[in-house]
Amino acid sequence: MTGVEIGLIAIAALIFLICLGMPIGVGMLLVSFVGVSFIRNDIVAYRMIGSVANDSLREYLFAVVPLFVLMGLLVTVSGIGKDTFDVFERMLKRVLGGLGIATVFANAVFASITGVSIASASVFSRVAVPEMARHGYTRKFATGVVAGSSVLGMLIPPSLLLIVYAVLAEESVGRMFLAGIGPGLLLAVMFSLTILILAFTKKSFVFENAEGSSFSAQDTAWGASGMAKRILPILCLMVLVLGGLYGGFLNPTEAGAVGACGALVIALLRRTLSGKIFWDLLVEAGQITVSVLFLIMAATFFSRMLAMSGLPSLLADWMLSGPIGPYGFLALFLLLVILLGCLIDSISIMLIVLPIAIPVATEAGFDLIWFGILTVVAVEIGLLTPPFGLSVYTIKTALGQNDLKVGEIFRGSTPFFLAMVASLFVLAAIPEISTWLARL
Repeated sequence: MTGVEIGLIAIAALIFLICLGMPIGVGMLLVSFVGVSFIRNDIVAYRMIGSVANDSLREYLFAVVPLFVLMGLLVTVSGIGKDTFDVFERMLKRVLGGLGIATVFANAVFASITGVSIASASVFSRVAVPEMARHGYTRKFATGVVAGSSVLGMLIPPSLLLIVYAVLAEESVGRMFLAGIGPGLLLAVMFSLTILILAFTKKSFVFENAEGSSFSAQDTAWGASGMAKRILPILCLMVLVLGGLYGGFLNPTEAGAVGACGALVIALLRRTLSGKIFWDLLVEAGQITVSVLFLIMAATFFSRMLAMSGLPSLLADWMLSGPIGPYGFLALFLLLVILLGCLIDSISIMLIVLPIAIPVATEAGFDLIWFGILTVVAVEIGLLTPPFGLSVYTIKTALGQNDLKVGEIFRGSTPFFLAMVASLFVLAAIPEISTWLARL
């Protein structure tokens, strides 16, 4: 067999193993080892797996993963998510559909200090959904807003997906973070416009009664001191992390360390962190970190095996010189990613498709930062699509309401799914939205 044939068989074998239920990282390692053994020999395969483990995990950059994960967990425990929502609720209480828009922008701010979509979905399902229901919003709309806006956690920096992409594409993490700001704000604006359109044209979808939401004087009784008390911790963390990172004072790893320390101080000052809770958070951060790094190691081995087979270069020649062309490849790639999002989690999708897609994108002359943003947005669309829809199932679990059906949340998130697809078209048509900050 030729190397290309082995590469194709390896991809088919990986898909088959995933369908059987094998963990994706284990499947990647197994397929890659066998593939290299067939292309070269067993000795090369043994040496390569050792060098991959050494080369892919010894980087100082990878210290950013546990630090940002720990910061996100500490922020969640400290109650900053609820405070952020309270601030935007007060600011937008007079706007029709204002609580929905408040949820979107609270999620955007929360995303800028956590970087994990599932954390946003879990926090705001407990904070925003009951509050919106109390003010006359339908449960379908309330859960849909939370599911839709939670995807901002993986786009607005710091973002775990942007870190993973930067590693796989050998791009700067700092530049990828900068590139995520414009698209993240675009999505937040698109979500807000979607809410306004629904509030004015489909009131039965948004509100329980035709009059819309209702506020009473005591709903937001706290004054300027209450506002400052709630917003100060958020601003401090944002200045520490984003100010230090984008001001050039801190590299991404140092920003993660400073952010984790700041989140720890806030949690201690608020007395929301006991010794047991802190230990549990450290264990959870370790588990998440190990799983991410193991997947990265497996994806690196998979990528090297494919490069050795010659399949990526053959695909690049075939797609770019044939009738499909560069933008035909881009359209097919994004469609594939969205379809995979119906079945597989975000990081796994990137680790499977990017070792094949990045060489083709490079050959096509695409800006890899722009290509990465499009990939992350397409991957995040999968958080809202059945049957997997991880954000949807997170909300269902967090609320714990037996009469709440998953289908109800999916229907509520459909307008935001459409807004994300529209945003993907805008980002594809105007690359400068993704690249102008990163290229400064």
